[in-house]
Amino acid sequence: MEEIKYRGKKREGRHRDTWDPFQLNPIGAEKETKRRCFELAQYLVAVIVGLAVLASAVIAKGCLLVLSTMSSTTSLRSPKEKQFYMLMLVFCLVCPNFLVFLKSLWRCAFKSFVHPNMKTMSFVCAIECLVSLGTSTLVLVVMPQFDVLTNLFISGGVCIISAILQIVYRLQRETWKILFPICSLTLTVAGYCLVGIDYYVRVSSYVDRQSADCFIYIGIGIFSSLLVSLCWWENPLQATNSMQEKLTELDGFRDFVFVISSILRIMVIGAVYLFYHVLIEKSITWSNFDLKDADWELLQIGLVLFFLQAFCSAACHWFGVVACKIHAVRMSFALPLCCTGPAVLLLGLILFITQAQDLNGAQHGSITEFCEGLAHLSHKNTTPVVLLEITRSICRTSLNSYYLQWPFSMLALEGVCMWAGFVTCTYYVWKIKVQRIERTSQLFVRRLYESAFIDLSLLLNTKMKVPRARNQESHEDIQNCVIYLCATMWHETYDEMLKILTSMFRLDRYRGDPKENHNDCFDFECHVYVDDAYMTEKETGKRLVNTYVTDLIHVVIEVYRVFTNKEPDDVSIIETPYGGRLIFVMPDGNMLYVHLKDKLLIKNKKRWSQIMYLYYLLGWKGYIVKNPQKITRQNNPSRESMISMYGEIFLLPQHDNDYKRKFISDDNTYILALDGDTDFQPKAVILLVDRLRMYSNVGAACGRIHPTGMGPMVWYQKFEYAVGHWLQKTAEHVLGSVLCSPGCFSLFRGSALMDDNVMKRYTTTATRASEYVQYDQGEDRWLCTLLLQQGWRVEYNAASDAYTNSPEEFKEFYNQRRRWGPSTLANTLDLLHSGSETVKRNSSISRLYIFYQMFTVGSSILGPASVTLMIAGAFQFVFKIAGTTSIIIACIPPVFYVIVCFVAKANNQITIAAIMSILYAFLMTASLFSIIGDMVIQGTFLTPTGLFLVSMTIMYSVTAILHPEEWGMIIYGLMYFICIPSGYLLLTIYSLVNMHIVTWGTRESSKGEGEVKKNHNILCDRNCRLCCWDMKLQVTQESENLMLQQITGQTAQQASPLPITNQDSIQQAAAKMEPEAKVDTNTENDEEEAKKPLTDQHNWMAIKGNETASSSSGGSINKKSMSQSLYDDDVEDYDLMIADLEETDLPVSDWVTPVKAEFLKKLTYANMKRNLQEQIRYTLRNKNEDDVCEELVLMLTDTLNGELSGVGPEDVVSDSKLDELEHALEEHSRRILRSSQMEKLEKRVKAAIKKTLTAPQVKKLDEGEQDFWNKLLERYLKPIVDSKSYLEEVTRELKSLRNKAVFLYFIINVLWVVATFFLQAIGTDVISIKIPKYFPNGTESGEMLQVEPLSLMFLFSFAILLIIQFIAMLYHRVYTLIHVVSYRSTEKDYKPKDDEEEEEYDDGLTLENPRAKGFEFENDDL
Repeated sequence: MEEIKYRGKKREGRHRDTWDPFQLNPIGAEKETKRRCFELAQYLVAVIVGLAVLASAVIAKGCLLVLSTMSSTTSLRSPKEKQFYMLMLVFCLVCPNFLVFLKSLWRCAFKSFVHPNMKTMSFVCAIECLVSLGTSTLVLVVMPQFDVLTNLFISGGVCIISAILQIVYRLQRETWKILFPICSLTLTVAGYCLVGIDYYVRVSSYVDRQSADCFIYIGIGIFSSLLVSLCWWENPLQATNSMQEKLTELDGFRDFVFVISSILRIMVIGAVYLFYHVLIEKSITWSNFDLKDADWELLQIGLVLFFLQAFCSAACHWFGVVACKIHAVRMSFALPLCCTGPAVLLLGLILFITQAQDLNGAQHGSITEFCEGLAHLSHKNTTPVVLLEITRSICRTSLNSYYLQWPFSMLALEGVCMWAGFVTCTYYVWKIKVQRIERTSQLFVRRLYESAFIDLSLLLNTKMKVPRARNQESHEDIQNCVIYLCATMWHETYDEMLKILTSMFRLDRYRGDPKENHNDCFDFECHVYVDDAYMTEKETGKRLVNTYVTDLIHVVIEVYRVFTNKEPDDVSIIETPYGGRLIFVMPDGNMLYVHLKDKLLIKNKKRWSQIMYLYYLLGWKGYIVKNPQKITRQNNPSRESMISMYGEIFLLPQHDNDYKRKFISDDNTYILALDGDTDFQPKAVILLVDRLRMYSNVGAACGRIHPTGMGPMVWYQKFEYAVGHWLQKTAEHVLGSVLCSPGCFSLFRGSALMDDNVMKRYTTTATRASEYVQYDQGEDRWLCTLLLQQGWRVEYNAASDAYTNSPEEFKEFYNQRRRWGPSTLANTLDLLHSGSETVKRNSSISRLYIFYQMFTVGSSILGPASVTLMIAGAFQFVFKIAGTTSIIIACIPPVFYVIVCFVAKANNQITIAAIMSILYAFLMTASLFSIIGDMVIQGTFLTPTGLFLVSMTIMYSVTAILHPEEWGMIIYGLMYFICIPSGYLLLTIYSLVNMHIVTWGTRESSKGEGEVKKNHNILCDRNCRLCCWDMKLQVTQESENLMLQQITGQTAQQASPLPITNQDSIQQAAAKMEPEAKVDTNTENDEEEAKKPLTDQHNWMAIKGNETASSSSGGSINKKSMSQSLYDDDVEDYDLMIADLEETDLPVSDWVTPVKAEFLKKLTYANMKRNLQEQIRYTLRNKNEDDVCEELVLMLTDTLNGELSGVGPEDVVSDSKLDELEHALEEHSRRILRSSQMEKLEKRVKAAIKKTLTAPQVKKLDEGEQDFWNKLLERYLKPIVDSKSYLEEVTRELKSLRNKAVFLYFIINVLWVVATFFLQAIGTDVISIKIPKYFPNGTESGEMLQVEPLSLMFLFSFAILLIIQFIAMLYHRVYTLIHVVSYRSTEKDYKPKDDEEEEEYDDGLTLENPRAKGFEFENDDL
C-alpha cells in the first residue's frame, strides 16, 4: 500500500506540469536490494563449511593417532593386531598419493601433456622423496614409540623450514611482522627441547619402564620433522622473485611431475615400512596377514579407522578449498584448522573422563593404580579396544610417575609451544584476500595434501600473496576489465526493446559513476546495433528512419524517465558510412551507443552485425588505444564535451573508456553478446565476468537462458530449455567444454575472438551449400566451434540468469528450429571431424569427451527411428496390436510427412505437422496411461519400460528440486512428453527436407511497412497480406509504380493539437515511406524478383558513397587549441557557444531532422521544469546542502514559471527564449547562493542549469574513424549483389546437400527400424533376453520377461547417458552454490553517500577529465 501511495504522489507532481503525466514502469527498474534470506543462507553455508572442516580434520587426525597408538610396541594388542594396524597406517600415507596419481594421470592422458625439463623434474622429485621419507619415518617409526599426547604435539614442528624461509626472504609487508616467523621458530625449537627434557625425566623416574633408547627416536623425529617441512618449500619462494623462471616452468608440466613423484613417494613409504619392520624390528609375520573369521573385529576396527582417516582428510582438503572460495577464510578455514589440535585434545579428555568407568576391572584409586589395573584388561573381550589403548598410552606420560608428576606440565607446555609455533608461522592466512571462486592453484601451492598432518598441511600450503612478487597472478587486487555490451536488434517490438534497455540502465546504476572505483573492477559501454533501420520516402526518395527506430527512441526516453524522472540530457546524432549513430550519456555517466544500419550501405543480419562490432570495438578501438598519437583530434581539449546527468563534465566520453582501456589488456576486454529482447540483472553479468577473470583459458561463458511468453509452444520450450541446461549444458561443462554459447546472452574474451583463425575466419562469406548451413544458420555455434578448435574453453554458469522471448506460434517455432537443427549437426560434425587436432590444442577436450559427443550425435541421428519405435510400442500398449504390425503402422505417418515436405510449400508442411502433432499428442497421452495401467496389472514396475519411466520421473524430479528457483518447470514436463513425436520426429524431418531454405524464418515481417501502407490507404493491402503472406517482403522497385497506380483517395492528414510535437514529424515522415525489397528463398520465383532490387541497391550505394566521401572531406571542424584560460568561465562559455554555432551549420542527412525533433521534446515547459528540479537536487545531494538545495529548487522553479508563463506544457521553447531563461536562472541562483554564503557551489549550479537547457547535438565522425568505416565496409561488409546464375547454382547445391543429408538420415533410421522389425518377426521366443520378474517387495514372481536385445541395448545406453549427465549436474550444482555464496558476500549494497563525499567538487566543475592527467606522463601520447 505504501508503494501505491508513493507512486500516486509522484504522479500528482507530474500532473501539475502536464496533461500527460502517465508513464511506464518496467519490471526490474526499481533498485536492487540485498535479500535477507540470502544473507542468512550465506552465513549458514559458511558455518556449515567451517564445522565440516573442523569435524573432518579432527576425525582424520584422531584416527591417525589411534592407529599409531594401537600399533605401538607398548600396546596391549597381540603382534598380529599390531601388524595389521601398522599396515593400515601405511595405507593412510599411500592414499593421498594414490589419489593425486590418478588425477594427474587423467590430466596427462586426456587433458594436456607437456614434456618436462629433466633437471627441474629431478629436483622436485628429490624433494618429494625426502618429504616422503620424513613422513613415513615419523609416522611409521617414531610415533609408535611415543605416547598419544606427544604424537599429537610433535606434529606441530613441521613448519620450521617455512618459518626460516620467511625470515630469510623477509616476506612480511610491515617490518614488525617479521616477529611472527621468529616467534614460530623460537617456539618450535623450545617445543623440541621440552620433548627431550620430558623424556629425560621419564627415564630417570622410571615412568612405565621407559628405556633410554627413546632419545634416539626423539632425534629421528626431529630430523623427520625437518624433512617433512621441506614439503612447502615452494610457498615462500613463489612469493619472492627467486626461482620464478623455474616455478613458472614447473607449472607447465606439474601434472607429469606429480605422476612420477606420487609413484616415488609410494615406493619410499613401502621401503621405509619394509626396511624398519622387516629388517630391523623383524616384527612382520607374513602368515598373520591371512585373517580368519575370528579376526573380524580386528578387520572391522582397522578398516573403519583407515577409511575414516582417508575420507576425512580428503574431505577436509575439499571443504578447505570451498571455504576460501566463498570468502570465509577466517571463520571457515583458518579458525577450524588452528583449533584442530586443541579440539582433538579436548575430545580425548572428554571421552576419557566420561568413558573411564567402562574399563571394568580397573581400580579407580590414584592414577598409578588406575594405570596398573589396565594391564589386566588386555585379555578381556568386553573392554572397548580403542579406549583401552588410548588410556594405556596416556599412562606412559609423567602422570604415571611414582615420584614426580609435575614434569607432566612440561608435556603440556610442549603442546602449547608447538601449537603457537605453527599458528604464528601461518599468521598470513588470517589476512589473506581471495577473489570470488579463486582458482585452487591460486589458493594453494601444491595439489597434494599430507593426510598425516592435514591441518598443518592446509595452512602451510595456502599461497602467500606478496605485492612485490613478479608473478602477476599472485596479486591480491583483481584486474580491471572493460565490458562492451553489444545488442543486435532485428524487428523487435516495443516491449522487447524495453527489456534490453532496462537491463542496460540497471547495469549503469549498479556500476555507478565511471570515475569512481567499483568493487567488481569493471567499466562498460552499451552498443545497440539496429538492422534494417531505414526506409525510403516515396515521393522524394529521402532516406528516413523507420518505425522500429522511432520505437527505440521512445523506449530510451521512457526508460531514462523511469530511472531519473527526467529526459535524456546529452544526446548526439552522428552520420556514419553505415547509416547513423545516436550517443547517450546514461544517468550515472556510462555511455550508450545506438548504431543505425542502412541495409543499402552495409550487410544486414546478426552475423554481420557481430563482425561490425567486433572489428569496431576490438580492431579499431584497440588500435587507437595502442596508437593514440595517430588520432589527431583526440587530445584537443577545446572539443565540445558532454555532461552526465549528475553534473560531471566528461571530456570526449567516447574516448574516456578508450583511454582506460590503454591500461587493460585484450585478455581483460570482454564482449557481452545480447539479443534485442534479452532481460538480465547486473548479477548475471558479474558472474560471467568471474569465470573469464579467474580462468585464463576460458574464451566464452554463457548463462541460463529462460524463454518467456505464453502458450503451449512456450510451455514446451520452458521444459526443453530447463532440461537442456540442467543436464546437457552441465555435462558438457564438467566433462569437457560447452559447444554453444548462445548469442542472446554470452560473454566473450577479446583476446580469444582476436585469436588466429577465429575473427578473421568468422568474416568468411558463405559460397558453398554447407557454408550457408554452418555459417549463417547458427552463427553463435560456429563462433564457439572456432574458439574450441583454437584451444579456448567455453563454460556455463547456471546462476547467471537471462530471459529472452521465445516463439509463441507453431510456425515461428518450426522455422527457428529449421535453422538451429542442421547448423547444430554441421558444427558438431565439424568439431568431431577435427577431433584429433582439437584434442591436441584444447586441454578441456579429451578423447573421452569426443567419444561422448559422438554418442550424443548418434543418439540424435537415431531420434526419428527411436520415436517411431516408441510410437509402435504405444500402438501395442493401447490397441493390443502385434509388434510387426505396429511397426508398419508407426512408419506410415513419418513416410507420409517426408513426401509432403518434398512436394508441398513450407506453410502447408507446417500446417500438416501441426495436425499430426495433435494426433501424436493424443496417442502419447494414451500410451502414458497404458504403461501405468500395465504396471498396475503386472503388479510391479520392475520391468524395463516401467523401471525406465519411474527412474526418469524420479531423476527429473530430483533435478528440479536441486534447482529451487526453477522447480516449477517440472510441471511442463507432461507437455514436453506428449510433444516428443513432434519435436524429435516431425521437426527433424521438416528441418532436413527444408535445409535448402536459408532465410532467418523469424521476425521477417516489418511493422513499419504495414503502417506505411495503412497511412496511404492502399486498397490491396489487406488482401495482399492475407492471401500472399509469404510474399509480403518481396516488394520490388518495379512494383512501386503499380502500387501507386492502385492508390485511390488521399493520404490521411495528421492534425496536430500542438505547435511542434515529435509525433507529427515522425508520422508525417513515415506516411511517405515505402517498404524495402527483401529476398526470401522460400518461394520458387525469388531469384527473379530479387535481381532488380539488388541492382538498384548497387546504384544507390554508388551515389551514397560519393556523398559520404564529399561530406567526410569537409566534415572535420578545425578548432584552435586553448590555453590555460580554458578553465575561465567566460572563455569556456564562449568556446562552447562557438562550437554549438559551428555544429548547427553542418550539412545533415534527411533522417537527422526528424530524429532530432524527437529529442527536442526535452525543451518543453513541463520537461524543463522537472529536469531542472532533478538536476539541482542531485548536484547538491549532500546532506549539508539540503537547505540551500530546496531553496534553489523553489526559487528557480518560480523563475522558470514566470519566464515561460505564456508557453504551453508541451510546447518546445525557442532558442531566443532559452537564452533569456538561462540568463534569468543563473542570475537568481547567484543571488540565492550569495545570500546563503555558498558561493563555492555557483559553478556546479550553473552547470546544472546549462545542462537542463542543452539541445541535442548533431556531430560528425572523426576523420580516422570515418576512414576506418569506409575501409571496413569495402573489405568485409559491403552488400553483396548476386547474379541470377549464382543464385541458381547456390540453390542447386543446397538442394543437393539436402538430398544427401535426408538420404543419410533415412538409411540409418531405416536400418534401425528394419532390424527391430525382423527381431519382432522372428519372435521373442527365439531371440530375446529373459529377465526374471520381481515384485516391488523383492520377491520373485516366477515369470520371465522377454526383451529384445536392441531395445534393451538402447534403453541401457540412454540410461547410462542420463546417469552421466545427472552426476555431472550434481557436481556443477555444488560449484554453482559456491559461486553464488561468494558473490553474495561481495554484492554491492545501494547506500546513500556520506555528507563529505562530494567535497572534491567544491572548487567547481572543470572540463578536465581526472583520468586524462595520465597523458602528461606519456611522451608517446603527446
